[in-house]
Amino acid sequence: MSMLTPPGMGGKYRITGDKYPRMRRGRSRSRIVLAVVASVAAIGLIGWGSLQLVDVFTGGGKATAAGSAPADCTKRPSPSPSTAKPATARKLPAPAQIKVNVLNATPRGGLAKETADELKKRGFAIGDVGNATKAYDKKVKGPGILLGATTATGAALPVLGTQLAGAEQKTDTRDKPTEVDLILGNTFKSLTAKPAADKALAALTHPKPAPSASPTCK
Repeated sequence: MSMLTPPGMGGKYRITGDKYPRMRRGRSRSRIVLAVVASVAAIGLIGWGSLQLVDVFTGGGKATAAGSAPADCTKRPSPSPSTAKPATARKLPAPAQIKVNVLNATPRGGLAKETADELKKRGFAIGDVGNATKAYDKKVKGPGILLGATTATGAALPVLGTQLAGAEQKTDTRDKPTEVDLILGNTFKSLTAKPAADKALAALTHPKPAPSASPTCK
């Protein structure tokens, strides 16, 4: 024990000051260690934050700024008609190659002849004109039924279907792919207006080009 240490202090205090002695507790090593650790942690946080800011503004890495698109997923313009894949025109029979039997399943007289005359003006060949058979007479609830061979489902039936919107298409056992029965139903009023029918027929025979597939983002 030093001569300057008051008795009973156990070496915990020492005398300081030139004129008036004062007692001061010695610095604790734990406080020094805590201060060093806190300084290192603060420096580390500052460095990590700087790297994040650089990453955001330069677009580096997989992460991007909130709300922005990834670097490899930029917005691409839609393909122009010149770059779209051309659609193949369907080989369908012309109206003149389709023979239509117009049959009236309603109680209204003269309906079959009026409809047959209009179809003839539109270029269709006309077959039988008269009343529907017992199987369909007064039993067709919609505007009409298009009845043809199974081989007519992708040919004559859809072509004639452009002339009467909402008509139901059915097949039977006949072997004539270009002959179709048009059975007029209870809600039939008239054929589809010619401009609309011509537009539907053009869309059927010459479909629009299919757009090219745009690349997807990964």
